Amino acid sequence: MGDRHQELSALLSSAVLVMVGGMIGSAAKLGERVVIGRLLSPDAYGEVSIGLALLMFLTTFAMAGCSQGVSRFIPRYDDIEDRRGVWVSGVAVTMTLAIGFAALLIVGANWIASLLFESDVAVTFIRVLAVAIPFIVGFRVAISGIRGYENTVFRTVAQDFIDPFLRIALIVLFILAGMGIVAAGVGYLLAAIATFVVATLFLNRLMPLRGAYRTHTRELVRFSAPLVVSTVVGVLLTQTDTLMLGYFRSSAEVGLYSAAYPLASGLLVVLGAFGFLYLPIASRLDSDGDRAAVDDIYATTTKWVYVVTFPAFLLLFAFPADVLRIVFGVDYTPAASVLPILAVGFFLSAAAGRDRETLSALGSTSWIAIGNVFGLTLNVVVNILLIPRYGFVGAGIASVTSLVAVHTVICGVLAVQYDITPLSRESTRTYVGLPLVCLPWAFLLTPWVSISAVTIFPALVFLGVSSLLIVGLVGGLEPSDIVVVDLLEDTLGVSIPLIRRWIPNDDDSTVTSVIAD
Repeated sequence: MGDRHQELSALLSSAVLVMVGGMIGSAAKLGERVVIGRLLSPDAYGEVSIGLALLMFLTTFAMAGCSQGVSRFIPRYDDIEDRRGVWVSGVAVTMTLAIGFAALLIVGANWIASLLFESDVAVTFIRVLAVAIPFIVGFRVAISGIRGYENTVFRTVAQDFIDPFLRIALIVLFILAGMGIVAAGVGYLLAAIATFVVATLFLNRLMPLRGAYRTHTRELVRFSAPLVVSTVVGVLLTQTDTLMLGYFRSSAEVGLYSAAYPLASGLLVVLGAFGFLYLPIASRLDSDGDRAAVDDIYATTTKWVYVVTFPAFLLLFAFPADVLRIVFGVDYTPAASVLPILAVGFFLSAAAGRDRETLSALGSTSWIAIGNVFGLTLNVVVNILLIPRYGFVGAGIASVTSLVAVHTVICGVLAVQYDITPLSRESTRTYVGLPLVCLPWAFLLTPWVSISAVTIFPALVFLGVSSLLIVGLVGGLEPSDIVVVDLLEDTLGVSIPLIRRWIPNDDDSTVTSVIAD
């Protein structure tokens, strides 16, 4: 039992660091989009968004599912030669694909530009992005190795600080130099080179990369092969809307949609904080035969992701025009019609927890692929039906439909096949109580209240405290939540007696406290 407490404590403790870093990194990535949106016109911003969607799709395809594979297999070996061999195998597979896709993108730049772009410099933009692909892939493999060693500091510094802040500085510099949309391509290329070098040096500190190694290419590919479909389809789920908008409608509409989309996807920041260590820890627990611990960790983290994410969701859902005006400017407020739709989809994704990683840890990656293919099929069909008539609002509806479909399949498999579910009597009260209490008040106040740059953060704090109180009042707390309260008290250096008193005692609970060091 003590080991289980330590695993949850380690996961939650790392989540604090990763969440802070993730929030800063996400803010920087959003800042990158804001800079591009404000310094360029909406149609130019739309073209940059199309190019970045292509880049994300090809780099994900080149990773071939190895990001999770490398993270999963490194902690399963004790010998340094095996661990080094896992990394070597990942590099060999991904770099071969990355170079091939980069070459194809360079050769096909003219055709792609004529199909999706309106700018005269689109060909140059596409080719610069193509050169960046191998460096981005190398960076991601290194981060996967760091994740396998469960090191949150190196990951946070490289991925959440150096990568986004360096990129945004370069993009600003080159846009101000008059390079237009090409500025984004050059910024991504130079930042990718730098972060690839930094992440590799970090990994070398954890595991000397020079030396004897035993490759595990066949084992890695066998595990990762189903993830090729699921990860690529997962990216298509998030990028198909942008690409199809670019094909059916104008670049200006893509720009408006690309203002709402990153705001809504920001609701996954808290979920992402739990994701870095979740896979290696859950994989190790399952390898040790302690599947009940996986269920405990999944249930506890999912409920608290829901609680912490809810205040931001409420702001995006109830005050979309205000948020868009604060972040992107008045020119982007027409996207207020799609922001609440996207917010619902991403909030439901956050509420599903780390369902994909849980299935990966259990070795059931085929179901992830099936769920993602099902979701993508719905996404494409709904986009084809709705985008020509309703534009970016249709794209938002397609996005929500596909996200709900994917998580329904994956959570259904976890519940039916493995009896793993985040639902309990207390957590159900939380999931139902928060929106039931807060949403009516939000709609009553929206005609009379507006959010400004000065009031948005106090509003989030107020909603966060209110959410905690509501969870306690509706009886949504359970014995395992004491771990979260202990962590909050240790981190903030304050006592939270009111919340602690609402947590029921249960001597038989599998997760009741953090083991003292």
